Amino acid sequence: MELRIEHLSKTYPNGVRALHDVSLHIPTGLYGLLGPNGAGKSTLMRSIATLQQVDQGRIQLGDIDVLQQPQALRRTLGYLPQEFGVYPKVNARDLLHHLATLKGITHRGERRELVDALLERVNLYEVRKKAVSSYSGGMRQRFGIAQALIGEPRLIIVDEPTAGLDPGERNRFYNLLSEIGENVIVILSTHIVEDVRELCSNMAIINRGAVLYSGTPTAATQALAQRIWAKAIPKSALPQYRERYEVISTKLVMGQPLIHIYSPYDPGEGFRSVEPKLEDVFFSHILGMDQPSPLPA
Repeated sequence: MELRIEHLSKTYPNGVRALHDVSLHIPTGLYGLLGPNGAGKSTLMRSIATLQQVDQGRIQLGDIDVLQQPQALRRTLGYLPQEFGVYPKVNARDLLHHLATLKGITHRGERRELVDALLERVNLYEVRKKAVSSYSGGMRQRFGIAQALIGEPRLIIVDEPTAGLDPGERNRFYNLLSEIGENVIVILSTHIVEDVRELCSNMAIINRGAVLYSGTPTAATQALAQRIWAKAIPKSALPQYRERYEVISTKLVMGQPLIHIYSPYDPGEGFRSVEPKLEDVFFSHILGMDQPSPLPA
């Protein structure tokens, strides 16, 4: 099974170009769609989910022409949007029953068996009679995955699923997504690099509606070998370093800035070569530093 997105473009009536000639081939497994807020990720996810129309392009899931057969796609889609609303007083079991009915599972016994199995799978069975609105952020996200799994979907889309989760809940969510991604296509749309690094065997970086990279995280980091350099500097010197070097990231380590710069040659001046991480890949592409520069004369 493969999801093929070809030359997808979308411009909103206010003139904002949300997608520009986006082409991606997404195989079975966990696929990370990485980009900053406002990059076009949610627009792409909504377009795949047939929640909005595009100006041009094609989306194919197996034998389904998604844009021409939206109902066929919806029958095999699980979707967890960034903002997942719930009825405030309805408990998890009753809400899953309601959602399963809407998805066409009308036989009461079959629906009861499915709902209980889903609640067990996402580790919410013990709290099935509590209102979903009373759940923690992580519990609510796990409930969101449960509703997305109704109907045995072949494609699951999760949009910014770990934002705001504590480390424990994030790890539980990682494990759940990894299990699900063994047999279906799971698209993980996020601006959190750690999510993609921990989970995804394939990825794309998108910014300003355009695909900047698609491939494996390993290939992306290998392409930056011997091009990322690090140095601890005084806070007061940061503006000068930004002027002189292609600074891709800064972080405070014991109160002192540690900068990473992009350079195809040894910049000297106390910089040390460091092994590229996915964060370096992300920032170098977003800042337009992914193309090799000529060596100095």
